[in-house]
Amino acid sequence: MAERVIRQLIDDIDGSEISDGKGESIEFSIRGERYRIDLSAQNVTKFDKAISLYLKAATKVSASDASARKPASKRSGRSRTPKVQLSQVREWASENGYEVSSRGRIAGEIVEAYEAAHAG
Repeated sequence: MAERVIRQLIDDIDGSEISDGKGESIEFSIRGERYRIDLSAQNVTKFDKAISLYLKAATKVSASDASARKPASKRSGRSRTPKVQLSQVREWASENGYEVSSRGRIAGEIVEAYEAAHAG
């Protein structure tokens, strides 16, 4: 028995099928988040036109440049926040619009925001 898998790209904007060679998957990054969008040739043209003003003014950054500018976090062998406070951090984070799971590690930026909100 044979199986045939057909990969069909769908335009993420208008839902149309993208014929072979008639569209693109475009990857881009903004504010530290990476994105990918599948577009038909027509929507690729619209995307390129919409972003061209910003690309002309921007400076191209290589992957090594981007990681070099990111400050390295200092890590000790243990958490800075005592375990008794973790439930308070989770509760505060949820009340203040952060996504935090009920178990596991809490992102450092959330702990720092909690500490800043409760400083002094």
